[in-house]
Amino acid sequence: MHLVLLAATLALAGAHPLHDPKECQPHSRPWHVRLQGGASCSGALINEWWIVTSFSCALSSYNTIVSLGEHDRTVEEGTEQRIPIADVILHSPYRSPIHSLALVRLAEPARIDQYVQPIPLPSRCPKPGETCSVSGWGSTTANQYEPSPRLKCITVPIVDDLTCVNTFPPYLYWGVMVCAGQANTDNCLSDDGSVMVCGGELQGVTWFNHGCTNAAHPTVYTKMCDYNGWINEVMDQYAPTELPSTTFSGTEA
Repeated sequence: MHLVLLAATLALAGAHPLHDPKECQPHSRPWHVRLQGGASCSGALINEWWIVTSFSCALSSYNTIVSLGEHDRTVEEGTEQRIPIADVILHSPYRSPIHSLALVRLAEPARIDQYVQPIPLPSRCPKPGETCSVSGWGSTTANQYEPSPRLKCITVPIVDDLTCVNTFPPYLYWGVMVCAGQANTDNCLSDDGSVMVCGGELQGVTWFNHGCTNAAHPTVYTKMCDYNGWINEVMDQYAPTELPSTTFSGTEA
């Protein structure tokens, strides 16, 4: 059923011409969510209860609303679901030396439909040269950070680890990360927690957005394929008791 809904969503999304070539086809990323609570940033729905986002996007429980099924932030599209956050679990220790990840549990389960669907956790790690898609409500223009009203999408190549290590000072790259984007490619999307998907699986959330300040530098993403074990552990520990939860996951790291 999940695959049928996803196929229908992508087919419908392709029918709408866009004014901005970097705007996503509306509702073609049904796993992409917006967290609103003082600041605004992005995350990825991985089942009806849980969202993966970056450490910097982990806002206060019940003071943050998650908006699902959204494309244009400025209008009511009739597709949105808005649900408060119940729990925020940060991966610890943060930056000591290798983690920047958070899990967010919704106060009530999302309704899975054409516009709201989970993205599977990775069954493998991304490979250098592989083409991936990154989505978020940020700017795609270097050194401009005004958020976009509509969801943006860019296409990025995965960069090998050696290039990543040689590009940044050691304190900016610790290993449980993956770099994507380079000169002469799409390499800037300024939304915190932008979601990177490769081969239909969640492979990254933005950590260091270097591509928006220097187009020759890749952007650094949390390497999701190394976190399956931690994610499933947290979801088991904080599992809601009132309704069962269906986990879309790959193999554990």
